[in-house]
Amino acid sequence: MLRKSLFVLALVGAAGLGAWQLRAAEPHDSNHGKKEAQSRETIREADAVLKAAMSAPDQGIPKELLARAECIGVFPGVKKGAFVVGGEFGRGVFTCRKEDSAMGAPAMFTMGGGSVGWQFGGKKVDVVLLIMNKEGLRHLLQDKVTLGGEVAAVAGPVGRTAQVATDAQMRAEILSWSHSRGVFLGAAFKGAVIKPDASATEALYGEPRTATEILVAENVEPPDTAKQFVATATESSRRSAS
Repeated sequence: MLRKSLFVLALVGAAGLGAWQLRAAEPHDSNHGKKEAQSRETIREADAVLKAAMSAPDQGIPKELLARAECIGVFPGVKKGAFVVGGEFGRGVFTCRKEDSAMGAPAMFTMGGGSVGWQFGGKKVDVVLLIMNKEGLRHLLQDKVTLGGEVAAVAGPVGRTAQVATDAQMRAEILSWSHSRGVFLGAAFKGAVIKPDASATEALYGEPRTATEILVAENVEPPDTAKQFVATATESSRRSAS
């Protein structure tokens, strides 16, 4: 009788442990799924922003600068209001140029903090950042980088060509724009902090990946959900054969 009672208790305990493990796993699984959906939506919206830059040559980002860029970063739907309280206010994605000049697999980033010099009066804008040289890329891959602080970042010019760019713009490590209602405007994001978003990147790839692995090593293939964005980035920044 005692042996039978112990056996029943063991079964009940095992069932309870299994249920507890299931409940404990649920928040993680739910959060992972939310992050994955969030990353996919960010990339989908980033693709639309780049297409807008290509389809509005007179009011878009100069093709010359896109072709010179080492990396392209897009932060769709950045919230101006959330910025005021100093918290995270934007999620975005960067893709960087490979040896063959095509853009490579993307990594997820966040933007927040600091004091943005907004030049557009909307509550939400898309932000486009071009990393113009290797030094800018080196800064990007740090734990965090402050625009206008560790890295020289200025408002980019708008128009069909980059001939209107000033000397300061041509020497900058990062050029930046805001985009809303179909119009691109040069915008200075002084003090904004850019950081790799490890959890969003892991959710996108299904396993932990660092920004350096993805953006520099060139040994990571873009997931299916990011291939259209990479194709658009490659097309928009295509360099001449000469």
